[in-house]
Amino acid sequence: MGEVIKRPLVIRDLIELATYIASDNMDASDRFLTAAEETFKQLANLPQIGKLAQFSHPLLAGVRQQAIKGFRKYLVFYRPTEKGVEILRVIHGARDIEALLEEDLSEDE
Repeated sequence: MGEVIKRPLVIRDLIELATYIASDNMDASDRFLTAAEETFKQLANLPQIGKLAQFSHPLLAGVRQQAIKGFRKYLVFYRPTEKGVEILRVIHGARDIEALLEEDLSEDE
């Protein structure tokens, strides 16, 4: 099984998204968290299944995206690694994704 590395913001993303979903439907929130973890495991084993994201910023080269199964509006952004994947963020598709990812990666420099 491939290795899943989650950047710190991923945990925050999951908590915020699950809390938002739970405000309307607690069961759906639980399903969302389970589906997210299953998606991470699937990506670790098959890192090329996600679509190569098209971003203009050079720091985002090689970033891929995959929808969470059963929650298509929520996207996992990740990079394949030698042993699996590094999960960068989990973001609702309606957000300004490139700006969020650029901000996160430039903070690491």
